[in-house]
Amino acid sequence: MGNLPSLYSRFIYSAAFAIFALFFFTTSVHGSAFRILDQSASATGQGTAFAAQANDASALYFNPAGMTQLRGVQLSVGTLLLGARTKFKSANGTRTKGNFGGTISTPLPSHLYLTANLQDLGSEFLKDWTIGLGLMSPYGISVEYPDDSSLTFLAKKVSLPLIDIKPTAALKVNDYISIGGGVDIYTFASFLGEGQAEIEQTAAPGNPFGLPVGTSLEANGTDTALGFNASVLWTPWRNDDGNPLVNLAFVYRSGADLKLDGQFRANGTLVADASTTIELPHVFSWGLAVWPIRDSYQEWKIEVDVDYEDWSEFEDLNLNLSNGVTVPFARNYGDAFVVMIGTEYTWLQPDILPHWQVAARAGYVYSESPIPSSSFEPSVPDSAYSAPSVGLGLTCTTGGSFLGIFPCEGFGVKAIGLDLAYQVLLFQTRGVNNNINPTLVNGKWDTTIHVGALTFRMNF
Repeated sequence: MGNLPSLYSRFIYSAAFAIFALFFFTTSVHGSAFRILDQSASATGQGTAFAAQANDASALYFNPAGMTQLRGVQLSVGTLLLGARTKFKSANGTRTKGNFGGTISTPLPSHLYLTANLQDLGSEFLKDWTIGLGLMSPYGISVEYPDDSSLTFLAKKVSLPLIDIKPTAALKVNDYISIGGGVDIYTFASFLGEGQAEIEQTAAPGNPFGLPVGTSLEANGTDTALGFNASVLWTPWRNDDGNPLVNLAFVYRSGADLKLDGQFRANGTLVADASTTIELPHVFSWGLAVWPIRDSYQEWKIEVDVDYEDWSEFEDLNLNLSNGVTVPFARNYGDAFVVMIGTEYTWLQPDILPHWQVAARAGYVYSESPIPSSSFEPSVPDSAYSAPSVGLGLTCTTGGSFLGIFPCEGFGVKAIGLDLAYQVLLFQTRGVNNNINPTLVNGKWDTTIHVGALTFRMNF
């Protein structure tokens, strides 16, 4: 107990840093409708197959039960560099290109995790508990099309800068089983883009408002909704040092209803108050990780994860106006499976980099799409995709120096880490021929997204 004040001081300092970092967070779009799988560079490098490994602070998202594997206080802050290209060739041969509004999506989608092992903070009564706080963007949209495109009758610019604040806790039940869970607070913030969901269109011929063709239309809204998550990590087999050789994981993330309230404007002038509802999916995840090699010099992990996404409650996005007009937007989403395969090889004491741990990573994702062709639309140009990835992890420990300048131990810091990853999402060409807006949407859609991930870690 003699070092308790110092440990609490480290927690307070890292918490203050985390709160400061919140002001740089935002969101974007890709994959599995508008669900974002990439929530840390260490996981992205392994095709996001990380639920059963879950051995850094991003466990708070991928499998909260895995937080019981973490020592002391751990802070992880990272971001994504996203570049996208959507190409559309209509049934009559017209070609259109869309993107995230630029070469790189801005502001940058980011993530933050802060965890604390309560035994290491001096609590014997709560020695089996680990707590954490996370902030990330598990869902998001950011799409833009040229002003002269006919697609602007449906979507000229769409933004869903949704964030998820995650207070989380985990309990080590025994040496084999840990459980975890927490609350998901989905909300918007004024420092993220416009701080609200927005869709911009141009008025089409025969629009229900009687407005001239080409009139600029905008609908927006905000809300805060609650969900929850629960998880289990089972370790049936460990080596002599007590490190897992086999881990099995299960994670459940509940759905949530965002009841967006805002305004509907024409050429910037308020027409009516507006409301709609977005139903976020229930997500069930299973994971299996195996370490064929794990000793004091090297570790090799292979993992397979499967997600089942139930989007079936997302039936429409009807816009209800206070003047009594309802603008229908059918969605009729279904369900989708996502398969993730990843591997990580770690050199714990490499001769070429003493006092460092070096991890090489690779992975692959295959995702189905929950969006039927009949309600496919330009704001979420989704289809089934394949996504290979590679990554590198560097962890500087006692005796080392980060960037050759900063000692990796001292001032309460025990280790400093940097994770890098690259992933490319190759969406299958999607032929749409039975859409509810046939003259605007029927044709061929091709999308490619490039993801660069960066995460900085500090262990206290």
